[in-house]
Order: sequence, then C-alpha cells, then structure tokens
Amino acid sequence: MYLRHFARLFSAMAGPRPVVFSGPSGAGKSTLLKKLMKEHENVFGFSVSHTTRKPRPGEENGRDYHYVTREAMQAAIDNGEFIENAEFSGNLYGTSKAAVQAVQAKNLICILDIDMQGVKNIKKTDLNPLYISIQPPSMEILEKRLRDRNTESEENLQKRLHAASVEMEFSKEPGMFDVVIVNDKLEDAYGRLKDTLLEEINNVRKNKTSS
Repeated sequence: MYLRHFARLFSAMAGPRPVVFSGPSGAGKSTLLKKLMKEHENVFGFSVSHTTRKPRPGEENGRDYHYVTREAMQAAIDNGEFIENAEFSGNLYGTSKAAVQAVQAKNLICILDIDMQGVKNIKKTDLNPLYISIQPPSMEILEKRLRDRNTESEENLQKRLHAASVEMEFSKEPGMFDVVIVNDKLEDAYGRLKDTLLEEINNVRKNKTSS
C-alpha cells in the first residue's frame, strides 16, 4: 500500500535524480561516497538510513545512521514512513521518506546506500534513480577487508560473507543496475564513478548557477 502511495509522492516531487548505491559490506561503498561528497559537497546529499544496531566506534547519530529502538522503527515502518527496510544480523535497516525529501528539498542529488531488497522495493516506485552497484574484486579480497576491520564476531562475519555472495550474484541480473563498478584500485573505481555521474553533477551545477 505505502509503496504505491510513495510512487505518487515522488512523481509529484521535483529535484535532481537520486542515485542508489548497493553492494556488499566491505566493497568500499563508504570510502567512495565520502570521496564523492567531499569533492562535490554542494551537489550531493546523503540519505541517512535508520538502524536498530548500536553505533560502532567513531560513528555519529544523524550522520552515519539514525540509531533508533526496534519498537520505534517498527512503528514507523507500520505507519508507511519508509521506502524500504530489511533485517540483517538481528537488526533493522531502512530508508525513510523524510530522509530523501530533506535532501531533494535542497536541490541536491540524493544518495541512497541500500541493500538488494531495498533496490527491489525502490524499483516498484516512480523514484527513477540511477542504480550503481559497487562490487569487490573477489570474495577472498572481501573477506580480508572485513577481517581487517576487526569489528565483527566470526558468526556475523560469516553472515556478511554469505550475504555478499548473494549480492554479487544479484548485481549480475540483467537490467537491475545501470552501472556495476568493481572496486579493485580505489582511484580507478572513483574515476569511473565520477564519469558515471558527470551528467547529473553538471545538471545540478547548472541549476544552481541559473537559480
């Protein structure tokens, strides 16, 4: 029900075309996004997701995630306040309508960092984003990156690796993503990402100059 309502909501909203980023944990999405937003700080706006997991060291509420209780988030989901939501490792994650609207209202390209279930949900709306998948070079390299973080128990690490394997297969589905970027060398991956978004970046700059 609320996805249909949300489709009507977005079709009536003006603003730059949003960008959906997806890919396994450890593929390098966060690093690429931080570089992108640092270089183009007046072009992009990050849609801050909600989660019921506890903050990791260095993370801030409202910047990395909106950290909420399961009861509060479930109530908001039931009330139709989320575009997409999913449960992973016992925690809820999701993107709220308000988070996207807040970015679009500033005439910024809204970045949504979501999982494959979220991608499927957004494809049911009229949001019409650019879909970009960030992938690791291999499962072996991904596992090393995750282990080097030293933030997960072995059980959670294995869950993330399993989820990553599924997401890597998902990225190969025809028509699911506009662009798939393999993050082997960071600068090469970032260069391809910028090339992919160049037209959208130029459009936002043009609109800001003329307004």
